[in-house]
Amino acid sequence: MTMTRPRGEILRPVPADAIDTTRMGAFLRSAEARTGTAMTSHDELWQWSVEHPADFWQHVIDTFDLMISGIPGPVLADPAMPGARWLPGARLSYPAHALRAEWSGPALVGLSQTRNRVELSFAELRDQVARCRTGLAALGVGPGDRVAGYLPHVPETVVAFLATASLGAVWICCPPEFGARAVIDRLSQVDPVVLIAVDGHRYGNKEIDRRPEVAAIRDALPTLRHTVTLPYLHGDAAPDDSLSWSELLREPGPLEFTPVPFDHPLYILFSSGTTGLPKAIVHGHGGILLEHHKSLGLHNDVHAGDRFFWFSTTGWMMWNYAVSALLLGATVVCFDGNPAWPDADALWAVTKQERLTYFGTSAGFLMNCRSAGLTPAAQHDLSSLRGIGSTGSPLPAEGYRWVHEQFGPQILLNSASGGTDVCSAFVGASPLLPVRAGEIPGRMLGCAVHALDPSGRPVIDEPGELSLTSPLPSMPVGLWGDADGSRFRDTYFGRWPGIWTHGDWVTFTADGACTVSGRSDATLNRGGVRLGTSDFYTIVEDIPAIADSLVVHLEDQQGGAGTLVLFVVAEPSAPDRSELREEIVRRLRSDMSPRHVPDEIVWLPALPKTLSGKKLETPVKRLLMGARSDDVAARDSLGHPEALLDIERWRDGHPQLTPQRPCRSETDHREERQ
Repeated sequence: MTMTRPRGEILRPVPADAIDTTRMGAFLRSAEARTGTAMTSHDELWQWSVEHPADFWQHVIDTFDLMISGIPGPVLADPAMPGARWLPGARLSYPAHALRAEWSGPALVGLSQTRNRVELSFAELRDQVARCRTGLAALGVGPGDRVAGYLPHVPETVVAFLATASLGAVWICCPPEFGARAVIDRLSQVDPVVLIAVDGHRYGNKEIDRRPEVAAIRDALPTLRHTVTLPYLHGDAAPDDSLSWSELLREPGPLEFTPVPFDHPLYILFSSGTTGLPKAIVHGHGGILLEHHKSLGLHNDVHAGDRFFWFSTTGWMMWNYAVSALLLGATVVCFDGNPAWPDADALWAVTKQERLTYFGTSAGFLMNCRSAGLTPAAQHDLSSLRGIGSTGSPLPAEGYRWVHEQFGPQILLNSASGGTDVCSAFVGASPLLPVRAGEIPGRMLGCAVHALDPSGRPVIDEPGELSLTSPLPSMPVGLWGDADGSRFRDTYFGRWPGIWTHGDWVTFTADGACTVSGRSDATLNRGGVRLGTSDFYTIVEDIPAIADSLVVHLEDQQGGAGTLVLFVVAEPSAPDRSELREEIVRRLRSDMSPRHVPDEIVWLPALPKTLSGKKLETPVKRLLMGARSDDVAARDSLGHPEALLDIERWRDGHPQLTPQRPCRSETDHREERQ
């Protein structure tokens, strides 16, 4: 049994001139000429892209004039999954495209609460990358070596990444928000030879000294040969046993790019690490080069001269994605600090100040702006803005409506869903698709993505596992340390042979739009009604007095209803909790079903989340089923880790709480039957 919901209203129809005024439209026209097949819509273009992937990706290469040598045959030589083979024999370099000779004007803008504004032109960026490359080479860094950063989102981080990649070495980065344990858990898996670390940073008006953490990290990494200190908080001095950033860049050198195979490692990204050691996900030069040109150049319509911003730390894949705007000749605006300091309007003031054309953020940020009653377009001249991106979690319909009310239909809102695993999105917006409230507009080009039922059959208008039936070039090269590939296969292809299963719960409509309802392993299933957790949060967090919520369902192995636990954070000005409890129950009963009235409502001062803002549904479920808080998540990688202890203490005070405990009253059962 499934529950269907009405379609959201169209907030932004496809502009009449979209095909004539966007790069996606030009791409469609040239695809028509290339294939001799008439195409009039995004859906027809998508269909061609997944039915003829080799031709589609060749068209991407040609459209963006990608510099790839030694192509002996088709782009996709073997489509088998796992093990797809892309451009065997080819040679290329990601940073060569980010630093193309034709790019001019500002390349990087660094905004920080630790120091003054920094701006680098493309010419200055090329010079700094060449100097950094020379310095790293002098330290013995070569192809395949790992260079690690413990750095914030500042221009120096981009310089270090591009210089590392230009040598054919592999980049890894952790944000200084991570404590030493979280960094060691990640870097100890990949054996870096050089560490580039910040000495501290300022978050709002709070100074955070990271020198003790850097010392602990160095001591725990026996493969380190050199440490470079970026004096960011404490001035120009570096420890005696490390180089300073200025010393690393002291010598000029040629700007060269070591050509590498398509699947040569570019960088390693890490999973959240909420259920054990984080997975070390290896991404290749070629896959990221193709995928980010497609996503940024077509779906986000980024051009040379644009000013691209996405609020992110260096520990979230959106940092990597945002840096790739350089591939299109755009200016990347970096931001390091508290996005709500000195007030909730801070990033919209940045949008005005920097004349941003694209503003990327999280769904949580947009919903917080709505809750705070902000009216950014009325308070600031944001006429330069063309697009707003939202990811990290599903954006509720109210968030879509808030963006539409504030900015109007001229802004393309791109609520997208993908993951660190592909460093991109599977579904998102397109200039050729309408935007409806509460719905992701469609499938990304080249993504053969579907909702599969338990038998592996594609379904429409009912939820299923988000899965890909053909390869995407930015699928991981592999997992670091997984010599025989068994962990990689089990992670992504263990459910159905030859099909990538991502772990999200998604519902597609007949026209290709979709809603992502959360992780499939956190789906709520009570009495045969399956709902994603995002549906729950949309209702609960629409109550003005509710700041945040997290829901967990503990199944009854004997066939009963199980236990539904709702953790709630109230606003400081919230009314009496008994009144709030009644409002939560009333809304869930009327807007969802009596089955989804919580058995327990637990009030917390904060929720445990990853540093990128994702709720820890699965770890909290494990915690409620008896695991210890230290075993379900690494605290150094979390925001509000003390919330796990609060939940553990609550659980220990409720010994009757078990997955087998029947909790609902006979009244609820009678209402369900009626």
